[in-house]
Amino acid sequence: MGDRGRTVTFEVLGSLRAWLGESALALGSVQQRTVLAVLLLNANRSLTREQLIDAVWGESPPTYALNLVQKHVSGLRRVLEPGRSPRTPSRVLAWTDAGYSVLVPPGGLDLQVFESEVARARAARAEGDLQRASDVLHAALKLWRGPLCEGLVGPALTAERERLGERRVDVLEDRIDLDLALGRTLEVVNELRLLVAQHPLRERLRVLLMLALYRSGRQAEALAAFHEARRHLLDELGVEPGPQLRRVHEQILAADPQLTTAPAVRRGRLPSPAQLPYGLPDFTGREAELARLDVLCAGGGSARPVVIHALAGMGGVGKTALAVHWAHRVRHRFPDGQLYVNLRGFDPTGAAMRPAEALRGFLDTFAVPPERIPVTVEAQAALFRSLVADQRMLLILDNAESAEQVRPLLPGSAQSVVVVTSRDQLSGLVVSEGAQLLTVDTLSTEESRAFLARRLGAARVDEDPDATGVLIERCGRLPLALAIVAARAAVRPAVPLKTLAGELRVARGGLDAFRSDDRATDMRSVFSWSVHRLAPMAQRLFRLLALHPGPDITLYAAASLAGVRPADARAALAELVRANLVNEHRPGRFTLHDLLRAYAVELAGTLETEADRRAAVGRGCDHYLQTAFPADRLINPLRDPPTVEPPRPGVIPVDLTTTEEAMTWYAAEHAVLIAVVEQAVAHRLDVCAWQLGWALSTYLDRQGHWRDLKTVQLAALTAAERAGDRLGEALSHRGVARGCARLDEYDDADRHLRAALKLFNALGDKAGQAYAHRNLAALLEPQGRDAEALHHAQKALKLYRAVGHRAGEADTLNAVGWFHGRMGDHRQSLVCCEEALALHQMLDDLGGQAQTWDSLGFAHHSLGDPGQAAACYDQALRLFRELGDRYNQATTLSRLGDVREATGAGDAALEAWNEALAILTEIGHAAAQQVKARLARHRAERAASPPLW
Repeated sequence: MGDRGRTVTFEVLGSLRAWLGESALALGSVQQRTVLAVLLLNANRSLTREQLIDAVWGESPPTYALNLVQKHVSGLRRVLEPGRSPRTPSRVLAWTDAGYSVLVPPGGLDLQVFESEVARARAARAEGDLQRASDVLHAALKLWRGPLCEGLVGPALTAERERLGERRVDVLEDRIDLDLALGRTLEVVNELRLLVAQHPLRERLRVLLMLALYRSGRQAEALAAFHEARRHLLDELGVEPGPQLRRVHEQILAADPQLTTAPAVRRGRLPSPAQLPYGLPDFTGREAELARLDVLCAGGGSARPVVIHALAGMGGVGKTALAVHWAHRVRHRFPDGQLYVNLRGFDPTGAAMRPAEALRGFLDTFAVPPERIPVTVEAQAALFRSLVADQRMLLILDNAESAEQVRPLLPGSAQSVVVVTSRDQLSGLVVSEGAQLLTVDTLSTEESRAFLARRLGAARVDEDPDATGVLIERCGRLPLALAIVAARAAVRPAVPLKTLAGELRVARGGLDAFRSDDRATDMRSVFSWSVHRLAPMAQRLFRLLALHPGPDITLYAAASLAGVRPADARAALAELVRANLVNEHRPGRFTLHDLLRAYAVELAGTLETEADRRAAVGRGCDHYLQTAFPADRLINPLRDPPTVEPPRPGVIPVDLTTTEEAMTWYAAEHAVLIAVVEQAVAHRLDVCAWQLGWALSTYLDRQGHWRDLKTVQLAALTAAERAGDRLGEALSHRGVARGCARLDEYDDADRHLRAALKLFNALGDKAGQAYAHRNLAALLEPQGRDAEALHHAQKALKLYRAVGHRAGEADTLNAVGWFHGRMGDHRQSLVCCEEALALHQMLDDLGGQAQTWDSLGFAHHSLGDPGQAAACYDQALRLFRELGDRYNQATTLSRLGDVREATGAGDAALEAWNEALAILTEIGHAAAQQVKARLARHRAERAASPPLW
């Protein structure tokens, strides 16, 4: 492989080896080497974690397969780049959103070198330079030290070892053919005898042996070799020798002089099929996909003997239209022909085409006599590969069911291109055959509009852009749905698009609007072909996903919804993703297209009993409650919690252990959690509804999501009132008040707080009463009613001390000190706040410490000590950032800016105010206007100041 320099190079043609310069690298355990081998067989292409797990372990991965992959990748990075800092991205084993990839430069992998040399030899032979072609193939074959990645096992490696082993023999045949053409007959006889013994069904090897013997003057042995070949083929396959063997046999019998002068093996001219279906004249859009297909088709240097594109996507997304349109654009590149077959993988008949049926069609196309067609699929596939070897052909394998259905139909020629369309992701082809996966998504809004314009005319579409937008939205930008709607509009030219849009609205997202008499274009039928091929568990999960209210769902939520083990849910989700019924739009987060969701809703309504549906909804809601409740305890551990029942049977909560994990989970599930509260209220799961609302309030408040906070708490209040749960009512009133207060809706906040106080009084809950008084004090502050606020804070302090509530006492001491400060008594403010800080530190209450450091900063600034004030604000800011409390970060930054301005640090003041303004603007708080005013005043003062030089 040439001078290695100091780069990393790899060898897979034999035992797996890697070199750093001239030094061999120790690649670690067998499993770690297997991971590297799989990545190298897909060099410079990304594999997702799931594809890598499938390739290494197959259908029975270990429980912690993902952790093992990450461990082995880390180990490999240490070996391959020993001097790299862990914080520096790897230049050899990279990770992107698309997955892991080993980045191999030209000449850095012996398999790639082998294929490029074979291509070079083919070009030399085409130019008539047989000697150079022979020399190049001899050198290329010396790269093979043994079987591919010898000693390593795994589904992908086993398949590749077999395929590339066949590829090596193909090249050996070409090399021997050249040697015979160059007169090296005696040198190859023994080699050919050994190869025939190892590969007795390869007719080309037997032809070469017969020719080598004949040209060596051993005619009788050459004839005996033919009879041995015929006997073996009849015994093993029940077929007569092929035309090439028979022809050479007849030439030997006739002592044909061409046998001693012609190149060893000539190929007869095959028919040039042109089987592409009719392309759509109004094909629209897909420019990015077409460009990628062009690039993949034109790309060279692949270690694969055939270029395979797998177009995957949901039913009705337009995979076939895209494949056929592209094929028509590039058919001139394939002078030896274009083959097309509909494999009926997802078809109204329900019967997928068997590989043998497709192969028979191909062999008939090439006029192979029936008696020459072998019995077994393997032999038929070998015959097909032999026929199209060295041909430049384009194959469209449409509507494939699985990788297993496709594999026997793949040619072996590096000059051929195969395009496979399927609703399945065909991950087996990606891993084992190196197929390039192109997921076909729905059209963009612009492409959808152009689609309708091509079908209906631009004038009609442009006449009512709003109605057109509704049609596109209701069709979910799915080409089949758009085609159905366009067809209905086309046969009713006098009907305005606004009327059609209204009909779709009346359908309320169901599939009745996409009904067709043709099962091939009826939306329900199209979706049903995918669903019916699923395993029962995957079918059930697909139905139950319709009951999930959020925009997407995670593994544990799906497992809880179905009441199954996570491992079973993972397998079912993987099957749904492979079938393109579910989309993993972000790692670990799964979503349904709107029309697939509508179909799942219909199936759930007919195939799941009402009791089963209610149980599933209950488990789903409980999953979020059982995760959110401990998450709130992590981010606000000193808060007084209500009593939550243990998880229902079948519910799997997410195990969160740190504040950071809890905040990350809340942020990821934000939209889902809002929807789940509303679903719980709608299904009268009242206790779950109000308790989940309670568990969301700290997160929503700290992140500044106050409208969501108010919405959730109002829903929780409705549920608690309906359940007659007075504690739930009180807590929810208090939650609504918090949201209203943040939104400056002071009257509503006051009303809800006084309702909460009344309920806490009725319950005899002194801590609850104290909390309500403390909230009333906070509510009065922005209204400038500091004396009343101090009264409520002092009342809360008394109640907390009466029940020994130390956390509440610390919070309220800080509030009392704050209001003393606001009323001008800054010395008393320091006394109260310093006592509060000591209590908060004893309790390890970070939120309370942050609030109190902020109060102390205000007191010190007011007492003329800006340095101490800034130090206090810095402490508060650090803790607020750690807690993810964005609103309080902004208020502290604003006050810190004031202190910095007072000390003459104008630039630092601007920095603090600008950061505060960015946060307040993002969360939509009215205080942003006050910070803008500070910035404007500061800039005006600067502009008016004379320069100092």
